[in-house]
Amino acid sequence: MKIMRSIQRRVCTRLTIAALIAIGMSGEAQSANAASQHARLEEPVKEVADQRLLLDTPEGKGELPVYADHAIEAASPDVTKVLIIVHGTLRNADAYYATGQELLAKAGDLADGTMVVAPQFLIRPDVNAFSLSAQTLAWTQNGWKGGEAAVQPAPISSFAALDALLQHFVDRRLYPSLKTIVVMGHSAGAQLVQRYAVVGREAENLTSAGIAVRYLVANPSSYVYFDDERPALQDQQAGLASCPKATQWRYGLAGAPPYVSSQDPRLLETRYAARKVVYLLGQADTNPYTHFIDRSCGAMAQGPYRLARGLTYFDYMKKRHPSDLDQKVVEVPGVGHDNEGMFTSDCGIAVLFDRPVPPSCPVIDGTAKVSGAVP
Repeated sequence: MKIMRSIQRRVCTRLTIAALIAIGMSGEAQSANAASQHARLEEPVKEVADQRLLLDTPEGKGELPVYADHAIEAASPDVTKVLIIVHGTLRNADAYYATGQELLAKAGDLADGTMVVAPQFLIRPDVNAFSLSAQTLAWTQNGWKGGEAAVQPAPISSFAALDALLQHFVDRRLYPSLKTIVVMGHSAGAQLVQRYAVVGREAENLTSAGIAVRYLVANPSSYVYFDDERPALQDQQAGLASCPKATQWRYGLAGAPPYVSSQDPRLLETRYAARKVVYLLGQADTNPYTHFIDRSCGAMAQGPYRLARGLTYFDYMKKRHPSDLDQKVVEVPGVGHDNEGMFTSDCGIAVLFDRPVPPSCPVIDGTAKVSGAVP
């Protein structure tokens, strides 16, 4: 209750600002802004990754473009850690790969043996604009964020694509020294990563191979809940009645794609609570209208802006798992919706490289009894 009251106090001061912004925006202006954003999302990317990884899944085969600072199919005996960094809604994997390189430089010796990989989840306008091979995987603009099937060349879920990418690193002929993989994402990429942390099937195989898997979820617009409770709604019954989508996939588990619906929801939650997840939240990510934020009723049921949604979700998870939640929140002071600012901050570097979190980075621990470095 103390955490929830703290969240409510912090949210309350921001709600006044949000209300003033809302008053100043006419319905026509908001509609025009939404149309402009949609058009931008459908524009082809400016760059396509220069490497290809052939994925072989039960649903078929396809090529996933990736940036990487090692040849993806070559032996890399020096690699001990892999950072898989997932781009945002603009599919700009080049920018996220550059952020990955920047954080390695800032981390210095801590980053020795670290490989950065930035997969790119394209859509058909990207494939057409660059005349890419028919074997190149492409999804719909929203489909890749929620594990839906690719539209070409085979109906491969973006979750299955991540499974296959992780499976690639199990090959000890290529990565004999690999010990850790961090799957990380910001904004829309964090939406994919958070849901993959819930439903992904490959982590246990890596653990069996002696490779630890961790997840870093930074400033997503929404989270997947495990029941119909939405702590941000003052009136649960009325709120959910007016917005049935609040409990549908990607906000809840109902109506999820086959990759998800084929699994036991109780097992999903139990497994997720035990997985090592850090929610990296920008303390200044409080603008309710910025950076393609999801303002559907399903997302708004989780809170008015990204910071509030993240804190509320973690409080929800702690209540559901009073003794076994192996996760934590780390807040980044002074940073808003900025992947570079988040990942290259002292807070982000500490989380990524298993160092003590600086006192300047507020931490909310999970409920599992753990010791040592950040999970």
